[in-house]
Amino acid sequence: MVSVSNERMATDERPARESRTAGTGAAGAAGAVGAAGAPAGKPAATADVTAAVEVEHKFETPAGFTLPDLAGLPGVASVAAPLAESLDATYFDSQDLRLALARNTLRRRTGGHDAGWHLKQPRTDGARDELHVPLGRSTRTVPAQLRTLVEVHLRGAALVPVVRLTTARTVYRLLAASGEVLAEIAVDDVSAAAPSARGRSVTTTSWHEVEVELVGGDARLLKAVGKRLRAAGAVRSASPSKLSRALGDRLGDRLAARPAPVQLPQGSGAAVIHAYLTEQVAHLTVHDPLVRTDQEDAVHQMRVASRRLRSLLGTFRPLFDRAVTDPLRGELAWLGNELGGARDAEVTRDHLLGIAAAEAPELLVGPVLERIRTTLDARYRSAHDEALRELSSARYFALLDALDALVAAPPLTEGAQQGADAVLRPLVRRTWTRTRRLVAAADSASGPEHDLLLHDVRKSAKRARYAGESLIGAFGKDAKRYAGRMAAIQEALGDHQDSVVIREQLLELAAAAAAAGENAFSYGRLHALEQARADRTEGAFGVAWAQLQDSGDLDWLG
Repeated sequence: MVSVSNERMATDERPARESRTAGTGAAGAAGAVGAAGAPAGKPAATADVTAAVEVEHKFETPAGFTLPDLAGLPGVASVAAPLAESLDATYFDSQDLRLALARNTLRRRTGGHDAGWHLKQPRTDGARDELHVPLGRSTRTVPAQLRTLVEVHLRGAALVPVVRLTTARTVYRLLAASGEVLAEIAVDDVSAAAPSARGRSVTTTSWHEVEVELVGGDARLLKAVGKRLRAAGAVRSASPSKLSRALGDRLGDRLAARPAPVQLPQGSGAAVIHAYLTEQVAHLTVHDPLVRTDQEDAVHQMRVASRRLRSLLGTFRPLFDRAVTDPLRGELAWLGNELGGARDAEVTRDHLLGIAAAEAPELLVGPVLERIRTTLDARYRSAHDEALRELSSARYFALLDALDALVAAPPLTEGAQQGADAVLRPLVRRTWTRTRRLVAAADSASGPEHDLLLHDVRKSAKRARYAGESLIGAFGKDAKRYAGRMAAIQEALGDHQDSVVIREQLLELAAAAAAAGENAFSYGRLHALEQARADRTEGAFGVAWAQLQDSGDLDWLG
């Protein structure tokens, strides 16, 4: 059980660092790594993984196709001598093609200038992020660095070979006057061997295609090349990848078996809540691989999504079949708590290092910074490792499946089909009413009871904030301002609760320093600074509460 003293840091999210969209901070390890349509990001930081953005157009060509004249294209000064390559690639997926359904491709390829393991993942701008790992000696075991990035899709399923492609390729490089490669045009003769789902038969196919990939060029060049190829008889490929074409009906059957997008009455409470629900599930799954690769802020962002989802299902409980959503709320609470330990250590470490570094040098007696960093880094690592174990558990994978099912077929009540104004606003009003009552109770209390009630006010304000955020799509600025006011209250009281926890940590650090024969003076000074911060936060809360009362931002609730 989480004690009141540390619950804020185990369950809360810092408003200043949150983002409502699934995309913010979502691709630090490998680009777009969630469901298809996730946003782009920066490359992986792992030493033996390299990353690039792939921008290419694929064209189908008839037998005997002749590449058109490439002279005079925008920015192109010359075409390098053609380069012949022989490529052999084995593609890996689960038996039920979970990666292909998420538009991810994972292969081991020999031959050519970029032999190795490749993972390609979609971006919202139409390009793909491609990660590359050297071949190594194994031909059937996918590198752990790449498996980690797709575990959110695989959910424990084994990776097996699903297609083998052999390609005779001729590459033409379009060069600028400086010699820079602007684009590569690959003319491919492809042969594919795809075993059936049970491996009892193998389907073989072959085709011709042309790939145009930008290197240093721009979209104008890509468009001009495509125009010439079409004039010569090529047509844009209907398949997004060689893999999808090779899988043929096997992939088509899996796509057809997926549930159709849910249809909800436009403007209804159900439609508004479903849109927010879908957004937050995407936010959670996008951050899964980033937590696994220990990217900055990833634990925080993943926990944000789990808390928002849990709050959504609580605030709008009357709109759902509770037999479905109440157990799910419990599992989301479990996930948030599993991520909480790492986040606690991260927040405490960063804050303490910040305030200690701001002290005059003579006030830091002994190895204060080193002890803070070493102690809390170790605590973070231990908590992060524990979180990773849970993210590979059957319980977590079942939660992901349940969230997918919730989006695909939300168990909404008949009342949820009413207009958003009629059905949602009264439920948000309840979040305000509860917060107001808790503030009144805190004002009439003192001592430890007062602190405990302020803690409850913070949690209530957080729920009210999330309720407002979920309605921005329907109520616009009114809901946004309400959420912002509640965020200010949450932030002030969150700082207060953080200070409580950090002071406990400082006492532990001081005791450890004293036991090691070090002077504990600096930890006592930092403790006093934290006490002063706690006192200031109550004043900040009072200001934020008064501003809410005077702003008129509650009028929309009726």
